[in-house]
Amino acid sequence: MKDPEPAPRIHDVAKLAGVSVATVSRVLSNPSIVAERTRRAVEKAVAETGYTVNVMARNLRQQQVGGVLALVPNLANPFFSAILAGIADALREEGLSLLVLDTRRADTGSATGGIPSYLTRSRADGLIVLDGSLDPALFSQPSCPPVVQACEWIDGLAGPRVLADNAAGARFAVEHLLGLGHRRIMHVTGPSGNTLSQSRAAGVAQALGPLGLAPVARMEGAFTLASGHAAAAALMAEPERPTAVFCDNDEMAIGLMAGLQARGLRVPEDVSIVGFDNIEMAAYANVPLTTVRQRRAHLGRRAAEMLLEHRAAPKLEEEELILPVELVIRRSTAPLPGA
Repeated sequence: MKDPEPAPRIHDVAKLAGVSVATVSRVLSNPSIVAERTRRAVEKAVAETGYTVNVMARNLRQQQVGGVLALVPNLANPFFSAILAGIADALREEGLSLLVLDTRRADTGSATGGIPSYLTRSRADGLIVLDGSLDPALFSQPSCPPVVQACEWIDGLAGPRVLADNAAGARFAVEHLLGLGHRRIMHVTGPSGNTLSQSRAAGVAQALGPLGLAPVARMEGAFTLASGHAAAAALMAEPERPTAVFCDNDEMAIGLMAGLQARGLRVPEDVSIVGFDNIEMAAYANVPLTTVRQRRAHLGRRAAEMLLEHRAAPKLEEEELILPVELVIRRSTAPLPGA
């Protein structure tokens, strides 16, 4: 049986192109610094020899793992899918992989098998944190790789972060309801300690405050379909039933619609509802949902790009990128009858 041909080596490329091994390495890792004529000769030699980069060996030489870890609070929540896709696309262009850890299913305290065991340079080249409920002390160890926060953020954790304009989005949502004539507006919030909930509550106040109004009812939810469904009972129990509801995310808004419809109320004829996030199912709900669109894939990409920049040139000062949002009007909102 004939022995297989040995895999081409970088030395073979260098010999064929008539350059040094170091020049070949520069062309493969940073082609912009190499003269065009040399670069073309190396690229031609790579094509002719069939040489491919050994990513694992390169990472070992550079003392890199070759992957970035994203910490996500709930992988079952469809909101995070587009963000993770944006992160993965940006990392792939740099030859890096995306690793994902569901923080709600991991032990936060164990140093050997829990979250702390992942937060070292031996496990990841960088961290993108999407869970604002984590303890900032988790990231204080010298072995922790560079960190960028995205979407949610942790009070007390310094460093770069990429966020949607949550306050503006909530303000857009409530101003839309006000423009339709609604004044008895209920607010279904996220968890009270969550930074997103706090920012969106500020946006609600910005919209209602100039009219001397406040939400006629508030209910704390958990960003889940079930907590939105439970909010239907709270709405029905109000002495003066709210005519409109702003929910801090789409899952709660869709759950609320189902809960109201089960109780015989119509959306939007009896109650108008607005969500936040524009997840995929918002457009395909039983009543298509009016919501605030975040460019989630773009947010993920920008978070990955910021992490790569931070790894190359660490910054001591805070860096915060706020991305704009927009209102998407669908059929779940309508003018208040008689307004």
